Amino acid sequence: MTKRYWWVIITYILMQLSAPIILFLVSLVQPDLIQTALTEEQLATLLTYWTIGSFVLTLVIVLFLMRPDMRMTQTRDRAPLGNLILWSVLGLFMAYFAQGIAAMLEMQIFGINPGSENTQMIMDIARAIPIFMIVPAIIAPILEEIIFRKIIFGTIYKRTNFVIAALMSAFIFGIIHGEPEHLLIYASMGFVFAFLYVKTKRILVPIFVHMALNTITVLVQYSFTPEDIEKMQEQLNQLQMIFIGG
Repeated sequence: MTKRYWWVIITYILMQLSAPIILFLVSLVQPDLIQTALTEEQLATLLTYWTIGSFVLTLVIVLFLMRPDMRMTQTRDRAPLGNLILWSVLGLFMAYFAQGIAAMLEMQIFGINPGSENTQMIMDIARAIPIFMIVPAIIAPILEEIIFRKIIFGTIYKRTNFVIAALMSAFIFGIIHGEPEHLLIYASMGFVFAFLYVKTKRILVPIFVHMALNTITVLVQYSFTPEDIEKMQEQLNQLQMIFIGG
């Protein structure tokens, strides 16, 4: 793995840890500052804007570090533009199919209820501060595909084969989302993204598919109340039970 790849990963990790680190340092210097100067709502708002800013800054730094790769991909054998669009559309359906199979396996084999606390937390923030939606819909998919597909999957793929590299990178991709109970769902999507990357030789394809998935999820969740979403999930569960004969 090249030095710039390590810097990309380090930058991403520091961004993820930046808010807790700052809160910890402030609590060491002024233990009562946060409790006395800010209300809980003000603190949440401040952390949200910090998250948006840190994601934007991280994206700028990562794209700067990845400039040599952007230049190299211009001379490599890649899928033409028409195939890029075709595989982006097809990849979206593939990702939904893989996600649906994984969710059904989680429910039927492991007894895990559908629904993501991570997604719910993101949507709670987005409803309070709508501009936050650019993070899960646009910025996070770009960063995650560069790190988990371009760097991690690509590095392992050079030394092993597709299945091993895809499984390992998909596993890491699932773990990093902090919901081990839904590891199968995250890993299934990661496997599809890796396939699209290898098939087209364009990191833009899994980026587009990832962005489309997240954007659709954000817009749907934002358009309905939590009660409406819960009701739709119950109806979906009933349909799945009918199809599999449960």
